[in-house]
Amino acid sequence: MTYEHLRLERHGPVGWLFNNRPEQLNAMNSGMRDEFADAWLELDADPAVRVIVHTGEGRAFQTGVDVTEIATDGVGMQRYRRSVEDFDLHFTAWHQHVTKPVITAVNGICCGGGFHWVADADIVIAASDATFFDPHVSIGQVVAIEAIGLIRKMPVEPVMRMALVGRHERMSAARAYELGMISQVVDPPERLRDEAQLLAEAIARNSPAAMAATKRALWGALETGLTDACRAGAAELVSLWGHPDQDEGPRAFAERRDAHWVDPTRAPER
Repeated sequence: MTYEHLRLERHGPVGWLFNNRPEQLNAMNSGMRDEFADAWLELDADPAVRVIVHTGEGRAFQTGVDVTEIATDGVGMQRYRRSVEDFDLHFTAWHQHVTKPVITAVNGICCGGGFHWVADADIVIAASDATFFDPHVSIGQVVAIEAIGLIRKMPVEPVMRMALVGRHERMSAARAYELGMISQVVDPPERLRDEAQLLAEAIARNSPAAMAATKRALWGALETGLTDACRAGAAELVSLWGHPDQDEGPRAFAERRDAHWVDPTRAPER
């Protein structure tokens, strides 16, 4: 599929998704929003892709909704009213129920709606010169879905501070690491894509079936209480018993070789 505002690449077992409106600091207009829905599913369905990395072109990762578009096109945020009221969203991997591991690699500026992809990724890394802030209240908008996602992975108070201070304060990559928003700071910043590729390749060596079940168990735990989450996790654990990867993993370890995992497109029925 051809995209106007995004770019897809494949490098070995790693699929790359690039925000590709660098002159607009990768702000999401309505066209980009629609393209995300297809791009995530395309990479998730590609049998050659084991891990997905999401990053931005230029000096920003993502700067939220295209404010110029909503201020000048006569439609504004109303075009999104029904989808938001119904919570029928399709622009992150979580929205699209992507089964493969997803790494967000933050380059430069990440603000406002850019936090959707920080909150909804499995792993987030950032360049050392990345900066984070949430300008919603500074332009008369409500901070909600992105910040609600963030408080699942970091303390509430710094999220609240970003939400209420708005565009008047920026968080550094080092501070984001301290707070658990990201798991790695890459220095120098020019190494971000190389480090993301290396991390993705390391993840791609693992059993696709086991990783998909792990994602279901751990993300599912965020939706439920402790006991229900553990019961659901136990079901995911048992679901792989009898799968060929369960025999292949220990055998490869004992024989000191790389494992030969079942192709997920031909995996046995669960």
